Amino acid sequence: MTIILKTSHLNKVYKLGGFFNRIKINALDDVNLTVESDEPVIISVVGESGSGKTTLAKVILRLVEPTSGSAHVYDRLVAGKGDKPSNREFLNSVQPIFQNPFEAFSSHRTVDTYLSDTAVRVTKLSKTEAVDAMTEALHLVGLDYRDVRGKYSNQFSGGELQRVSIARALIPHPEIIVADEPVSMIDASLRMNIINLFLSLKEEYKRSFLYITHDLATAYYISDYIAVMYRGSIVEFGDAKAILADPQHPYTQLLLDSIPEIGKKWQRKRIALADIEAKEFQFTGCRYCNRCPIAEDKCVTERPPAVKKVDGRDVYCHFA
Repeated sequence: MTIILKTSHLNKVYKLGGFFNRIKINALDDVNLTVESDEPVIISVVGESGSGKTTLAKVILRLVEPTSGSAHVYDRLVAGKGDKPSNREFLNSVQPIFQNPFEAFSSHRTVDTYLSDTAVRVTKLSKTEAVDAMTEALHLVGLDYRDVRGKYSNQFSGGELQRVSIARALIPHPEIIVADEPVSMIDASLRMNIINLFLSLKEEYKRSFLYITHDLATAYYISDYIAVMYRGSIVEFGDAKAILADPQHPYTQLLLDSIPEIGKKWQRKRIALADIEAKEFQFTGCRYCNRCPIAEDKCVTERPPAVKKVDGRDVYCHFA
């Protein structure tokens, strides 16, 4: 079995505030994930803003150095202490897709120059080979090279430009693509086009994905595995369909209860999306204890261990 993704005691600490009132924020707090498979998979990381999911993506992409711990992708060390592949070797194996495609391309350069740079500098293709690689990658995402060549980012819709981003990521034939909220900036009517494209790329072209999202509906639709994060910690991890059909952690249950149902009057339950309470990052026990309806005294003082359920999932709760 190939290790698609493995993080071992992964931590990332940020220090905020002045000299006398500085606090530590554990954006990643002892994150342990292991996905092994001989087939490509889609792993979703879900949670509200401030959960640590984007920090996890940045560590995997080598944009942020972890404070401690390690991360492996396809059996290679990508973060932490040890021998890691060169930047070019890394980019041939792992490619990103970012949230806002308009920020990924400068308005002063044509978008095809970005694709060409990836083909020539990362994959070491000749200019003629680069055109063939760009044409193939754009075809996979439903675009024609002739319609992209010489155009600037403002000449595309958000959905089209995100497809160009995906094509760029496909040029090196990576083993895994890290997609950080890739559809949140796209019109709702076009989101499923991108999501279905991810599924097609996994099934037909054997690409794995690490899909960072707060959208449980799309996560349920495309995921093989799902990790639910809260305040830098994993609270539940395992088979996506099992977790979303029968959540065991109170926080996962809250997330699912917050999804509106057709034909049902919806009153949104409060989830702190903007106000990240720093004190929750300081808890020595369960990070969710001050919001949890079933919390007891030991939840405040004791870190919940991973409880392995019959279906293979990990639930970080004293009462799982």
